[in-house]
Amino acid sequence: MSTPLFGLSVSPSAAPGADPIGDARHAEDLGFDFVSTSDHPCGTAPTNEVWTMLTWIAAATSRVRVATRVLGVPYRPPAMIAKMAETLHRLSGDRLILGLGGGYSDEEFRAFGLGVPSPREKVDGMVDAITILHGLWSRPGFTYAGPRYHVEAADLEPKPRTPIPIWLGTYGPRALDATGRLADGWIPSLGFAPPEQAKAMRERIVRAAAGVGRDPADVTCVYNVSFRIGGPASDDPGVVAGPAQEVAERLAGTGFTSFNFTPSGPDHRRQAELLAEQVLPALRTASR
Repeated sequence: MSTPLFGLSVSPSAAPGADPIGDARHAEDLGFDFVSTSDHPCGTAPTNEVWTMLTWIAAATSRVRVATRVLGVPYRPPAMIAKMAETLHRLSGDRLILGLGGGYSDEEFRAFGLGVPSPREKVDGMVDAITILHGLWSRPGFTYAGPRYHVEAADLEPKPRTPIPIWLGTYGPRALDATGRLADGWIPSLGFAPPEQAKAMRERIVRAAAGVGRDPADVTCVYNVSFRIGGPASDDPGVVAGPAQEVAERLAGTGFTSFNFTPSGPDHRRQAELLAEQVLPALRTASR
């Protein structure tokens, strides 16, 4: 059984008083394996751009890994993602986890003048992106022509000195099949995929991986869960809330051993402390 991974979401907020760098340092001090942040550049709430923010976080920390949760492929040409990822991975000491997704925020694409891909086009674009990333990271003069993206005799130097893991936030059948065939990890959200549904999705990923001769264990499965420790249970099905022991039991019952946690409610740093001190030890014990 693989070692469980525990990550903590860092808000991309750029509102007065927000301190994503301090939040990331705090997560590192608490022993989390990675920090992550979402990718929604369009909106009325003040936010930081995910890649720029993670670069600052990587420079301000020394051990914790940094993850995109997840980059919407339509926002950035895949070849440029390949270059950006290699640079951040190398300069951070090989700490990048590259999360990708087809992109679900159609209103953001429309607002930024990017066009709105159909669901099929989103999956095609994601597959093209992964193919281009792997090609540019490993081959000279790489050429590829897919349904959505292409490169022609493209060179990228330096190449990554260690593998950059690609995690996908996927839900639909074609996207799940692509995850099993191509990805290093899968990071669905509780709010979009309750445990029973996530179990069936994971089984599809396993079948797709086995179908191309991959070991399904090579696909790290990480549940993205909002939590609140203390107080009553939440009416929101996407939030696991309650006393620490109850939260630990509910998380252990999801079928996942690795998680990305998003604090809910006031005082996110205190919530992270309670999680690290009172919940993660129980999850580590349960995964043995």
